[in-house]
Amino acid sequence: MDIFGIAAIGAGLAAIGAGIGIGRIGGSALEAMARQPELAGKIQTVMLIAAALVEGTALFAIVVAMLQAAPVA
Repeated sequence: MDIFGIAAIGAGLAAIGAGIGIGRIGGSALEAMARQPELAGKIQTVMLIAAALVEGTALFAIVVAMLQAAPVA
């Protein structure tokens, strides 16, 4: 397996990790809103910020994986 295959595996793992993380954030937020509906606005705001941070981290991981596969001139 060459470096391009390894970088693709790393990018795929980053995408899977982001999907799992956002799924857990959403599920936990829905559970919290069900328990305390009066705090739904605050919970939703915090959920969106956390999801954005997870997505940013995943994007960073994908970029790093692709940079590792870039040929050096």
